[in-house]
Amino acid sequence: MAIEQVFMSKNASAALKLGQARGAAITACVNAGVPVYEYSAKAVKQATVGYGAASKDQIQHMVLRILNMRKQLQEDEADAIAIALCHAHTGLNNARQHA
Repeated sequence: MAIEQVFMSKNASAALKLGQARGAAITACVNAGVPVYEYSAKAVKQATVGYGAASKDQIQHMVLRILNMRKQLQEDEADAIAIALCHAHTGLNNARQHA
């Protein structure tokens, strides 16, 4: 499972809910023997857009371009796909380095 690392939120209630959801997801994966990989927001943006300080709009645009999608994505959908793309790129780079 690939997941974005914790970030600081201005909204304490949202940060608490996010932390609880992350904890539940990570615990479920660990209990099932699924490896968990965490990526910083900067790493996800770098892997997807090529710029570590990319905006949400830039992430959405690049996810659509990379996957040749015509459907508009919600921000959360694009973020989740961007994390998966970052994980895939990281895995490919690691495989090349060990080949």
